[in-house]
Amino acid sequence: MNDLSMHIIDIIQNSLRAGATLIKVIIEENHDDDLLVITVEDNGCGMSSEQVTKLNDPFFTSRTTRRVGMGVPLLKQTAEQSGGELEIKSEPGIGTTVKASFGYSHIDRPPLGDVANAFMLMVSANPEIDFILRYVVGNADYLFNTVEIKRVLEGIPVNEPSVIRALTEMIRENIEDLKKKK
Repeated sequence: MNDLSMHIIDIIQNSLRAGATLIKVIIEENHDDDLLVITVEDNGCGMSSEQVTKLNDPFFTSRTTRRVGMGVPLLKQTAEQSGGELEIKSEPGIGTTVKASFGYSHIDRPPLGDVANAFMLMVSANPEIDFILRYVVGNADYLFNTVEIKRVLEGIPVNEPSVIRALTEMIRENIEDLKKKK
């Protein structure tokens, strides 16, 4: 995957397959500690500790449509190559948290990519699911919550093309503003 936002999409898709109705994406840029952390939390069906252990095996997948699951092993490899790590916590019936850390300035860290576009792609494709995006840069943060957005839209679908464009640009601008404040 060319950038980290593609990994975010992959993990969100895993959450959706696990039946999640709430998916939280947290991105933390900590320049002081030279760290980039991406966390995806869901309230899906969760996994046993045995299933979590098997996630590092590219030939393990819960899908029935194909025999390999490369997303998590690739994310782990990418994190470790850039001086970070991958941590997965899951509990059956509760949900799963995937946390990947990267050396922020490490030469092998892929670019973050277009987080706003990747996130809104998932929101627009799954309008019945609640999503939260929290973007943190230093001590400043931005929070986007589809529950609030849907309330403000007063029945206009969140996947209406003009709404998607407006929300994507709003997220992008807020992230850029955060980065300017650092």
